[in-house]
Order: sequence, then structure tokens, then C-alpha cells
Amino acid sequence: MSTYYGHLVEQIRAWGRELGFQQVGIADVTIPEDEEQLMRWLELGRHGEMHYMQRHGRRRARPHELVPGTLRVISARIDYLPRAQPAKEVLDNPELGYVSRYALGRDYHKVLRRRLAQLAQRIASHVEGTHYRVFVDSGPVLEKAFARQAGLGWIGKHTNLINSRAGSWFFLGEILTDLPLPVDEPATNHCGSCRACLDVCPTHAIVAPYELDARRCISYLTIELRGSIPVELRSAIGNRIYGCDDCQLFCPWNKFARLTSEPDFAPRHRLDGERLVVLFSWSEEEFLRKTEGSAIRRIGYECWLRNVAVALGNAPTTAEIVAALEARRHHPSTLVREHVEWALAQHATRSKATSETAR
Repeated sequence: MSTYYGHLVEQIRAWGRELGFQQVGIADVTIPEDEEQLMRWLELGRHGEMHYMQRHGRRRARPHELVPGTLRVISARIDYLPRAQPAKEVLDNPELGYVSRYALGRDYHKVLRRRLAQLAQRIASHVEGTHYRVFVDSGPVLEKAFARQAGLGWIGKHTNLINSRAGSWFFLGEILTDLPLPVDEPATNHCGSCRACLDVCPTHAIVAPYELDARRCISYLTIELRGSIPVELRSAIGNRIYGCDDCQLFCPWNKFARLTSEPDFAPRHRLDGERLVVLFSWSEEEFLRKTEGSAIRRIGYECWLRNVAVALGNAPTTAEIVAALEARRHHPSTLVREHVEWALAQHATRSKATSETAR
């Protein structure tokens, strides 16, 4: 029987490659150390307003409780780094809006879920009576921990998964299965003494190696948080209007990353480096049209304007930028007005300082 399942795993890997996955691995369902680390993270409140993390609790580390009968986690990864305006060039131009590279194209949830479902169906057609469930980020599964156990990479000091041959620019997805497949060897850690990600994080969200405080993370602030962005963190956000990639951009392992060949992940509507004033001028109808099928749409128009307003407040003071902010000064949303007023105050302070210096 073990020979049969060993052969099946090799077939699963081959089917995964045919579907566009770069790697597929198999993990056991028990990760007690990761479970305790998760509970400590929750107790410290580092999940912020992501209340679903607290609701699911230990179940995130116990797939056999989430889906009874689960014996293994099939973990798969797919590269997503698109051919786009160079990220560092966009970050270095404060008049442009920076969107995390993962969100430039089609929503990855849809792309991966479809591919994983195809893989799972292929397995099910090959093994009669098997049961499975597919997860792509949206379900309560500790995906990075299971991916590490499946040999796909190690969890770096920035808490992202790193593969020694592919860096970290890839998505993860899982199939929970009741098949007793042979498991892979867990990946070993190769971060060494490097602390590039800790040093480069704009808001110091990586509070210690392998410890992330989401409440300070720009990805959390611009995507997960629905209320007001803490004033003390706004300047550090710079021109990042949806997510942040700095910890990956400066990770030395990403010299091995490869551009994706997936057309679904190609940038849309110049989001790889559009001018902030253009993005801020979008009507709600334009926002919905230009983010159709995109992960960006989930934050909604109000948070989109909030984020861009902060970036405009961090941009150089020009007549065009101040006029763009003034045009939204009486927006019906209290949230938008608050961030617009903050941005205008930044420019007023800057202009006053410039005038005093010129005297």
C-alpha cells in the first residue's frame, strides 16, 4: 500500500506541474509548536482587528478538526512576480502609488482555487471514495507552517515563506485530504544572521526575528484595517496605497525569484506605477470597474481614498497635489475627510517651513 501511495504522490506532483504549480508537497496534520506560537500571538493582540483569527483559534493548526477525517495537507505554490515597473523605482517616486506586486493582476484566490480544485478532482477521479477540501488563504489554515512541513520552504524572519531556489514571491494553497500519503521532509531555515527585513520595514512591524505585529504592518493598515490609520504611522507608509513588499524586496533570497508566466497576474490599469492624483480622481464607478476581478476591490472605495490621501500627504507639495486633496475635502465619508485634512496639514506645515527657511 505504501508503494501505491508513494507512486500517487509522484503523480500528484506531475499533475500539479501540468496545472502551473511550481511545487507540490505533502505534510502531516500536527504542528504543535506552530499552534502554541499562534496562540501566543493572539494573546498579545498582534492580530489587531482581524477578529476571525481569534474566532478560529487553534483550529487553524488542526485541519483534522476543521475537516474531520483529514490525514494530510497537500500544499502547493505558484510564482506570481509579474513583469511590471520596477518596484523600487515606484517606491522612490513619491508622486506614484505603490501597489503590492501580488495585487496587480487578477485576484489570486480565484486563480489558485480553480487550479487546486482541478488538481483535487484529478486525485479524486484516480482514487475512488476519497474526500477533500480546497483552501486558498480565505480559510482558517496555517498555510505557511504546513507549506514548511511539506518541504516548500522555511518561514523567514519576516514570517513569509522562503524557498532557497525561488525566493518568496509565490502564492500558497492547500488541499485537505483523507489519503494517507507519505509526507515530505520539512524545509530547514537558512536566514542565518541576516536581518535585512527587520531593518528595512518602514513601520518596524517585525518586532523581533519571526515575530510580526500586524497592527504596525502596512499591509494590515492599508488592507485589513477599516477605520482610521494611526496618525503616528501615516508618514512611514510613504506612497504604499495597497500592501507593502519591502521585506521581500530586500530579502537576499529573492535574487533567485523568477518572473511569473501566468497572464492572470500581469498588471492591469497601470496599477504598477500610476500617479497618485490620477488614482485619487477615480470615481466609485471607476474604482469598481478598474478593480473588477482584483483583490484590491475587497477594501472598498472609501478605504481606497483613505490610503491614497495618506500617500498624497507624504508626497511633495505641488499645486496639483494640494488641489486634488482640496477637491475631496468635503467628501461625504468622515473617514476620507479625516485623512484628507491630515494630508493637507502636512503640506501646510511643509510650505510654512519652506517659507521661513527662504526668509
